[in-house]
Amino acid sequence: MKLPTSYLPEKVRSAVRFLIVGTSGMFLQTWCFMAALYFMAYPEKGSALYYVAFGIGYVLEMIPNYLVLNWYTFGSKPDSKNAGGFLLARAINVVIQFGLLPLAIALLPTWRDDLISYIVIFIGGCINYLICLVFFKKKES
Repeated sequence: MKLPTSYLPEKVRSAVRFLIVGTSGMFLQTWCFMAALYFMAYPEKGSALYYVAFGIGYVLEMIPNYLVLNWYTFGSKPDSKNAGGFLLARAINVVIQFGLLPLAIALLPTWRDDLISYIVIFIGGCINYLICLVFFKKKES
């Protein structure tokens, strides 16, 4: 059975698949973040515990994201090259997300935590896609 995205032109296929995977990853990361906030009794925005909760969401989302990026998005197998590229992209992504988080909190102080998380993760994800393109080899047709 072919996936619906299999019918897309090759040039846009991985971008659409990355969007699908990224959106599900964004929801997973935000859900983990919100669960961590709940178990930490909702620390104040911008506090150290708030960043720890965001980091917990980030880390818990990484492994499923790597596996799905390999198999579904880029049609490749996990190997040392794309694992290293993924970790490099995630290292850059974590700097972007944790850099944007205080900015989002300052600019949107009355917004809900999950909405702030979605904005930060979305911007970081767009940059992450461009970096991942370099390291993931597409499956030969």
